[in-house]
Amino acid sequence: MPGRRRPWHYPRHRRHSLSRSMRAELQFPVSRVDRLLREGRYAQRLSSSTPIFLTGVLEYLTANILELAGQEACNNNKIRITPEHVQRALDNHQHLSRLFEDSACPQVEGMPQPRKWCCLGPRANSLI
Repeated sequence: MPGRRRPWHYPRHRRHSLSRSMRAELQFPVSRVDRLLREGRYAQRLSSSTPIFLTGVLEYLTANILELAGQEACNNNKIRITPEHVQRALDNHQHLSRLFEDSACPQVEGMPQPRKWCCLGPRANSLI
């Protein structure tokens, strides 16, 4: 009968909720990355796609590093990846070694410097 309501005990067809990681087909947790980004106060506002993109980048880097470390372990006739294999894989790869090197960013000559502001207003700033 049209217009007739179902009794409360009949089950409703409910769609199961999908996590953002499952929707993006990622293994890493998007919600945890989102929480850490918000707690870290890296920006005042975050796009809804920011944690998804960052999670994808982290997963991609991790997969590449583990693949290289696995090849390094096979080259040494080992079946278990150890931290030494990861270190050797990072050292042997040109781009990854530059990504993880410990160096402070040197000051570039052509890089614009921030202006010094004075509390007296815009006219006082032009005098500085």
